[in-house]
Amino acid sequence: MNGEEQIPDGIAQRFRGFLPVVVDVETAGFDAQRHALLEIAAVVIRMAPDGRLEPAPAVHCHVLPFVGAELDPRALAFNGIDPDHPLREAVPEHEALNRILSPVRKAVKNTGCTRAILVGHNAHFDLGFIKAAVDRTEFKRNPFHAFSVFDTVSLSGLMFGQTVLANAARAAGLGWSNSDAHSALYDAEQTARLFCTIINRWNEFDPLRFWESGERLPAPE
Repeated sequence: MNGEEQIPDGIAQRFRGFLPVVVDVETAGFDAQRHALLEIAAVVIRMAPDGRLEPAPAVHCHVLPFVGAELDPRALAFNGIDPDHPLREAVPEHEALNRILSPVRKAVKNTGCTRAILVGHNAHFDLGFIKAAVDRTEFKRNPFHAFSVFDTVSLSGLMFGQTVLANAARAAGLGWSNSDAHSALYDAEQTARLFCTIINRWNEFDPLRFWESGERLPAPE
């Protein structure tokens, strides 16, 4: 993803100034305060000239466990990550955040958006680990909204009746590779494709399309 790329600014109008950015993390457990963040991938969502959403190229890096981090063997067995593998080329958390979040900040600016909004499958899990790493490293200028997310679990349940990422991807016609799954890069790219597919299909039969006119919804009575 080229951080200087000018992405059409219709995306800012579509989501009330929020730029959707898909994030997937792989971790050494479920507790963002105690367990290590091991891998991050992010995919900015952009709008094509015809108004359809599409994923930009992903950014991705492996992360060194922070000092004192716990590593749950069950989590490592599940995602297949060896934190000590020499070919991981992992970097400290602060550097990893800079690699991932700096291009996101630039994309927010280039699109005329006000903030990024995290898109994820069980999105609050990913957001929680990002926020914990930001706090630990005192990273400045986190572009993501502090608590709002777009969760593809809910969107997939609505559109396809599926909540598991692999099943939702298959239902959307995107396919799924079990051998590639549980890599942050693969899961982020598939989640981005899924999110775009859902929004694009919704746009095809939404008769109102308030975002195109710039009109605000009337206040509730």
